[in-house]
Amino acid sequence: MKILITGVHGFVGSNLSATLAPNHTVYGLDIISPENPNVAKTYSWEDLDAGRVPQVDAVVHLAAMVHDVKNITNEEAYYAINTGLTKKIYDWFLGSGAGKFVFFSTVKAAADSVEGVLTEDVVPSPVGPYGNSKLQAEAYIMGHPAADRMVYILRPCMIHGSGNKGNLPLLFNMVRKGIPWPLGAYENLRTFTSIGNVCFVVEGLLTREIPSGIYNMGDDDPVSTNRLIHLICTSLGRKARIWRVPKWFIAAGAWLGGLLHLPLNPERLRKLTENYVSSNAKLKAALGIEHMPISCEQGLAKTFEAFRNE
Repeated sequence: MKILITGVHGFVGSNLSATLAPNHTVYGLDIISPENPNVAKTYSWEDLDAGRVPQVDAVVHLAAMVHDVKNITNEEAYYAINTGLTKKIYDWFLGSGAGKFVFFSTVKAAADSVEGVLTEDVVPSPVGPYGNSKLQAEAYIMGHPAADRMVYILRPCMIHGSGNKGNLPLLFNMVRKGIPWPLGAYENLRTFTSIGNVCFVVEGLLTREIPSGIYNMGDDDPVSTNRLIHLICTSLGRKARIWRVPKWFIAAGAWLGGLLHLPLNPERLRKLTENYVSSNAKLKAALGIEHMPISCEQGLAKTFEAFRNE
């Protein structure tokens, strides 16, 4: 199978191309063209406009402007990239002979916060340009159905693995430096997504007859931030240091951090302490499996091992 991956040199794209390359021909579409033995050739978006991108059997659209927890990204950039580029590549797909299209959206397109468990039946209510731009991209795809072809919209929770950047490596490095975890008073649960499970799901969608639709994607079991600290410490071979600092004191510190552009700000505090549990039941039923191949804690252990080696 010939597969075109946009954003192929990013975190997910690099891992996915390595998984697919042994059995498929992988082409890339990206703004950069570094050496990658898993990609036959990387094309630019200008190549797409000029008709230089070859015909393929499937398209996996990863290219995106990710959520900026520092809130410094121009809102227009989210819509230009997350919505605009999705329209461009989807229109190309509609005019091509490719039979499958996989779009990586986000759970934030469905809900910024969750009470209970998030399912695909929720009425979308995103907050902010990141979730809104992804939802607009979803709406464009749903409004232009591809007759006799398969189209998948995936809504993953936080994806982690080797090469991951964002809150998880920040948390890991904080613990590695011996800094106590001060947010022990927050007993939250959230769903994560192992990069190994991401690759398993995408390969399954590309190689099997799976119904088109919107699918939440995540590991089977949610985990609390306090549990994350214990797993990180296990990886580092040290005892967990968790402090239960009063929530009001933490909130005041995060507010000050927002003013001074420090690592802990209100948005990052919310992401670190909120409950956000997503169901992957629909996706597992479509794939015909009872469990994802990698458990949440197994995936996190691999991620922390990679962080330690990096």
